[in-house]
Amino acid sequence: MSVPDYGKQDYKDIIASLEGSVLTVLINRAKQRNTFTGRLCYELIHVFDLCDRDDRVRAVICTAEHTAAAYCSGADISGGWAGLWSEESEKEGEHAHRDGGGILSMAILRCRKITIAAVNGHAAGIGMTALHLPFDFRFVWGGAKLTFPFVRRGIVPEATSTYLLPRLIGISRANSLFLTGGTVTPDSPYIKDLYHQIIPTREAVYPAAKSFAEELAANTSQVSIAYTKALLQHPGDSIEENHLLDSRAIKLSASSADGTEGIQSFLERRPPKFTGTLSKDSSPWFPWWRRVDVTHRKAKL
Repeated sequence: MSVPDYGKQDYKDIIASLEGSVLTVLINRAKQRNTFTGRLCYELIHVFDLCDRDDRVRAVICTAEHTAAAYCSGADISGGWAGLWSEESEKEGEHAHRDGGGILSMAILRCRKITIAAVNGHAAGIGMTALHLPFDFRFVWGGAKLTFPFVRRGIVPEATSTYLLPRLIGISRANSLFLTGGTVTPDSPYIKDLYHQIIPTREAVYPAAKSFAEELAANTSQVSIAYTKALLQHPGDSIEENHLLDSRAIKLSASSADGTEGIQSFLERRPPKFTGTLSKDSSPWFPWWRRVDVTHRKAKL
């Protein structure tokens, strides 16, 4: 099986580089304050889909240059809101619109690898939604200014953020952030629990995230990570259903080579050497949930 060369994907708005088993995705629009565009959206969706299927990758970090004006200052709305709509949704009607940020959020959330946002600058709008919320871990510069400004722009929060944020920090604090559209810093009681670590300087954010990613990549099972993420995201509709799901998942994982290695390395008091990969060792049972097709079916010629 051929493996992708991330340096030859014709990306313009991101730079993707694989070092060991950690993929770094750098937003490459510093001169434009890392504003979000259709091309950036496409490239991020593409790279997260690619690394999800690449067995070499065990962790993915999304970040920006720490010297940039912002991690992501929101969507490029210099041409107004019309730039967000596709020709199809304009022709078919508002029911045909599919928010690009939401498609990106789902691509990141569905990625079976460890995902980390290294937020080393200010963030607004989609910089706080799709480029924050669907990640497994978030590292942030303590001096960052953070805002969900949607109600102050006459629109609503996008990128599945009204689904994700209340589940991450609770409905009360989500109300405080979404319904005021105010600006906070990472130590605010409204948002501080969103972050795995708050870093005092901008330049230290990515190195901290990289060190964290490398440790997890070296000492966790790729398949176990994927199954655990899936159990968190799709736990079933009841405790009984969850019991059935995690029972099967633990039987599968404990019976695998990685399960044997986990026991052996523990008994021998040494770091594990997990060799299982999703392409070879994932069960046909996974995924176990019904996937919703969000594609719009055209009704007009």
